[in-house]
Formats: sequence, structure tokens, C-alpha cells
Amino acid sequence: MPFLLYSISEYPIVLFEEEDMGTQIGKVTHFFGKIQVAVLDLSAELKVGDHIHFHGSSTDFSQEVTSMQVEHENIESAGPGDEVAIKVKDRVRVGDDIFKVEG
Repeated sequence: MPFLLYSISEYPIVLFEEEDMGTQIGKVTHFFGKIQVAVLDLSAELKVGDHIHFHGSSTDFSQEVTSMQVEHENIESAGPGDEVAIKVKDRVRVGDDIFKVEG
């Protein structure tokens, strides 16, 4: 639903509310382009099989977590404060937000 932010002249500035992308669970801290791997700093639990959404100024896509690693060891889940590496299907950027998509 749009809402009016403010109007300086005869042209009002209208913003649209963003879609609910889910619960924020962390941020991207590194990206290795040649191998398409992102390092995530987690603020909530993440498990293999979860669906996540990457969102930033020029990033906007979703994918399933098919595998995760910490120090080159495969893991099934990680929690707040952990840094994990996952394979990504598209380019991400440092600072991109990560959301867990419910449903």
C-alpha cells in the first residue's frame, strides 16, 4: 500500500512498502567470485535446507541452502555469532542483508 512521504512542490514523493522478505538472520562479510562462495555473519540460526533471500542495493534473489562450511568442514546448522561459507547462485556484495524465508 503506497503512502505519501512528503511533497515539496506539486509532485508528491510516494514510497511503496517493501515486501516482507522474512526474518533477518545476518549479513554478507566476504564474497569469492571465482568459486561463487559467500561468507555470512549470522545473527540467528541457519540450517541446510532453509530458504534464504539476499537483499542489498543491487542484490535481490532467493535460494535454498544446500551446504554450509566452517573452516572447510561441512556442517548442518549454525547459530548467532557464527561465520559460515555457502555456495551462492549469483553475485552478492559485502554488507548485503540475509533473510530466512518462511513457508
